[in-house]
Amino acid sequence: MTDFYYELIVEPENEYEVFLDLVVSLTNEAIEECNGKIIARSEDDLEDIKEGIEKFSKAININCKMTLTKKENEDWIKQYQESVKSVEVGKFFIRPSWEEKRDDKIDIIIDPALSFGSGHHETTSSCLEAISSYAKENYDVVDVGTGSGILAIAASKLGCKVDICDTDEVCIKDTAANFILNNAKFNDSWVGSANSIKNKKYDMVIANIVADVLVFIHNDLKKCLKDDGILVISGILDKHKDKVLKKFEKLEQLELIHKNEWITVIFKNRS
Repeated sequence: MTDFYYELIVEPENEYEVFLDLVVSLTNEAIEECNGKIIARSEDDLEDIKEGIEKFSKAININCKMTLTKKENEDWIKQYQESVKSVEVGKFFIRPSWEEKRDDKIDIIIDPALSFGSGHHETTSSCLEAISSYAKENYDVVDVGTGSGILAIAASKLGCKVDICDTDEVCIKDTAANFILNNAKFNDSWVGSANSIKNKKYDMVIANIVADVLVFIHNDLKKCLKDDGILVISGILDKHKDKVLKKFEKLEQLELIHKNEWITVIFKNRS
């Protein structure tokens, strides 16, 4: 262990998910989320990452406060582990591997890693609630933009047959590792999105992404739904709700979950 480490705090004014994805893509270290802040720590200088985020924020015209400090090393990995807490959502208990499982809930282990999704964020927890309520045993399910794989793992633990995809190859690798960690199985995986699905229909399609991407791929998501299939979309800030819902207006809206400024919507395909 070195005597010092570097801590970079990123506080975007908006488009938090976009900046989170950027930070994740720029560092191989674990990322902490805390009250709208994205915190990266490393024994390597993070100045290059700070400069990259600054250039990105200027390019998309979004203010982003950043603080880079050099700190004395006091076993921050242990401190970080202690800051990561388990969470109960729907039928599931999501925990890091160093915490004990709960016998009265379906156990999901997600250790903080490169990809997003630990159950604490409003979009992830809302999707887990939707899976708890609507997923059924032997459902064919696809998780589009799988991230850490937490949603796919949840569906698998309910007896669903799960496919996963993500445009980031690292996420696919992380998800595969998380499935092994959870003694769970997925059917198929690919680097890409829903447009790669050609000859298969699903009982449930899950897409926890961002509003603009949902708008862009809305036809692909609808095309891979079975008659009476369930579509779960999330990652939608409430200010973008109307433009997203308009793209899915031909589907039957079953439920809208609103948590703080985030929205998750569950649809049924009209047969």
